[in-house]
Amino acid sequence: MNIQAPHPGAAALTDLASATADAGGNASQYVTFHIDDGIFAVPLAEVQEIIRVPDVVKVPLSPPSLEGLANLRGTVMSITSLRRIFRYPDLGHDDATRVVVINQGVPVGLVVDRMSAVVTADADQIETVAAIEATIDTDLLRGLIKAGDGRGMIMILDPARLVASEFGATNIASGHAMTAESTHSEEVESTPTATAQDELQLVSFVVAEQEYALGIESVQEIVQMPERIGRVPRTQSHVLGVVTLRNRLLPLVSLREMFGLPTAPLDERNKIVVVPLPDKTSVGIVMDMVREVLRVNRNLLDPVPSLLRGATRQNEIQGICRLAGGKRLVSVLSAEALFENEAVRRAVAGGADAEEGEAMTAQDQLRDAGVLEDEEQFVVFRLANEEYGAPIAAVQEIVRVPEELTRLPKAPAFIRGVVNLRGSVLPVVDQRTRFDLEDIERNDRQRIMVFTIEGIRTGFIVDQVTEVLKIPRGAIGPTPALSAEQARLISRVANLEKQRRMILLIDVDHLLAPNEIGAVRSEAGVAVH
Repeated sequence: MNIQAPHPGAAALTDLASATADAGGNASQYVTFHIDDGIFAVPLAEVQEIIRVPDVVKVPLSPPSLEGLANLRGTVMSITSLRRIFRYPDLGHDDATRVVVINQGVPVGLVVDRMSAVVTADADQIETVAAIEATIDTDLLRGLIKAGDGRGMIMILDPARLVASEFGATNIASGHAMTAESTHSEEVESTPTATAQDELQLVSFVVAEQEYALGIESVQEIVQMPERIGRVPRTQSHVLGVVTLRNRLLPLVSLREMFGLPTAPLDERNKIVVVPLPDKTSVGIVMDMVREVLRVNRNLLDPVPSLLRGATRQNEIQGICRLAGGKRLVSVLSAEALFENEAVRRAVAGGADAEEGEAMTAQDQLRDAGVLEDEEQFVVFRLANEEYGAPIAAVQEIVRVPEELTRLPKAPAFIRGVVNLRGSVLPVVDQRTRFDLEDIERNDRQRIMVFTIEGIRTGFIVDQVTEVLKIPRGAIGPTPALSAEQARLISRVANLEKQRRMILLIDVDHLLAPNEIGAVRSEAGVAVH
């Protein structure tokens, strides 16, 4: 077994990656590290980089092993303690502590005590876990390396199983990094040892209950549907019209119409996938919903069956991807073929006409074209050391915490009491208690933020309301789904990289769990339906 020099914990794995040239044809390389008194390994091909422990934002309602979220060059990354996963006592971070960044479709950071070395192991040096599975839990292991140098056995971890065991079916990889709007990830298909050249990165979406995908390099961004779409005269039904995106008109086409699929009314679930064109313009393709980002091995992409080669859409579908053992089929579209589609060309021409005033007047554009807002506005508040944001439209008012709250008997612990707010009974929830945070003494900075949840006006005590902030949509992305409750309540995060701030954005409708809403109704004197 060949052992390279210990890794110093530098930011990137360039030096480690170069070591792969030394591996034999039947050999595999592993990054090894220490946790307590054990030596563990992960395949080198799955390690993206090794970094020092960054500043983290703690996320409420998440598993105990999660240390928090961190900014990795503009990408939101979860930081998880392997010590906590393995039920070892907590140990403070020191100069030796490192984060091993694993590529799970999105980066996942695993905190280890200290790095060891990069090792190259031949196939005959790797034992299966069968010999020890009768005595210890081997679900998180792929095998063991016989070190043969006095270091005993090195346990090879299975990163995907490790993450799944800790975070369950919520799938931490849902927090993919895109300049697009938030989309939900349900599974990531990848081959652990595949190189970047062997993989395809795809954005998948659903149209008429069928799944399609585009290469991620062909997706400029994903934006919400506006309330209105400016119609372009004398165009086919494929062309929906134009909207305003960053002071330019973006023509929209319907993939349903392009593919001759049954029509359906547009609603808030529809998404616009913005595709750049060769002439440096863009077109928006309207999908029913965007599903996820996939990493798949190129071997899973099959050519279009010969029986379909005579179909009119043959050039626009470059292959069919087999996922979940062939049970899930994704038609991969060719962006180049879409560029040549007559509907796309007409949409771009119509948008240009509208922009030049040949088909629309400027006043028509301002009146009729839906405007895609580039910013969202939030009320920012603090709890403990973290910042949270609530959509400004959801905040009814902000009031001081009175000296006395009327506590009703047998009320749940998270309800601190009720107050009389201009003649109405307002139940007041202690948000620190809801988030399992340490209690603090009442102070003048605390405020009650008033929201309406399922028809009930409810106040939530927060440590401090700091500002009203406009946040660019491009800075907002999905939060890794770390637990079911957290995924509902905090599904997005604002990553303000230049300000070195990360703001957790709450969904006000999920501030209370269904069973808690009944308790709040009772406190407010409202009959439970």
